[in-house]
Amino acid sequence: MRFVSEFRNPELGRALAHQIRELADPGHHYKVMEVCGGHTHSIYKYGLEDLLPDNVELVHGPGCPVCVIPMGRVDDALDIARRPEVIFTCFGDMMRVPGSDATLLHAKAEGADVRMVYSPLDALRLARENPDRQVVFFAVGFETTAPSTALTMIRARAEGITNFSVFCNHVTIVPPLRALMESPDLRLDGFLGPGHVSTVVGARPFGFLPADYKKPVVISGFEPTDVMQSVCMLLTQLAEGRCEVENQYTRVVPWEGNPNAMRVLAEVFALRPHFEWRGLGFISQSGLAIRDDYADQDAEQRFTVPGVRVADPKACQCGEVLKGVIKPYECKVFGSACTPETPIGTCMVSSEGACAAYYNFGRFNREKQLVS
Repeated sequence: MRFVSEFRNPELGRALAHQIRELADPGHHYKVMEVCGGHTHSIYKYGLEDLLPDNVELVHGPGCPVCVIPMGRVDDALDIARRPEVIFTCFGDMMRVPGSDATLLHAKAEGADVRMVYSPLDALRLARENPDRQVVFFAVGFETTAPSTALTMIRARAEGITNFSVFCNHVTIVPPLRALMESPDLRLDGFLGPGHVSTVVGARPFGFLPADYKKPVVISGFEPTDVMQSVCMLLTQLAEGRCEVENQYTRVVPWEGNPNAMRVLAEVFALRPHFEWRGLGFISQSGLAIRDDYADQDAEQRFTVPGVRVADPKACQCGEVLKGVIKPYECKVFGSACTPETPIGTCMVSSEGACAAYYNFGRFNREKQLVS
């Protein structure tokens, strides 16, 4: 199958692994952060970590959009969802993210009209079919999914649909990376840049990492050989003393991004002065808010929500996992009290969460590392 099988070629994977071993300085321990949760799952699904030399370590970043939603925002969503006039819609993994006392799945079991959708257009269709109900879409995601939300809002206005609104929790990728680089407890040699986000914003916005922090970046695809080639490109930069942004994912990512997607984002959204990230606290200019021109579709203005900041459970160390400070298996409740069926933290819930990746694909890695 074109663009799949050729990127899962085992011979090419072994050749890249050999090249990485040749490039890696045995006297140096490399730490490379893969920003996107999709990379984390590919790494463990295909066993890529075992192909790398022991001194090349991959750590996980804050690139899982569900994982970074703070508990207070989930409580706000629950407050809206429990109203009798509301049909509350969200993606499947958001239904199991814990609030302070429940999840959206619990609210649904208690009688709230919570429905899983595959896109915001599904929510708009429900609004069209239920004119006597208020349909709310729980919008989450980085710049990858924000354009689809914006286009749906534009379509709702064009069709004159007035019972559709959006609870906006879209976030942007550059501010949390800046916040990470200012963290004193994290040492990194470079980054595997997020392929999905870069299809919208391009590779250019990541230039601040080599310019301001002297850290090389390679925008990476998600197939096994994509990730291996990206690690190889990163180590080549380090070996040659270069520090720049390179684009491995050229078949999908344009350097300047998608101008049409950026245009609709600018039309519908504006940057929030501050937005809270789970485990990371408030980060300036890191969240998207709905512009005043579209205030009639803003669920936060249509409904009064508590807006109370809620502390994460003390046992949960999602914040440290998202910052790459610890590996998921180092959390005390990983795989015991916290599992995909009974999650305490968001990283165990999402299909892009690092804890879910370790739980589903990395149990033997955990046992091996604990023994060693």
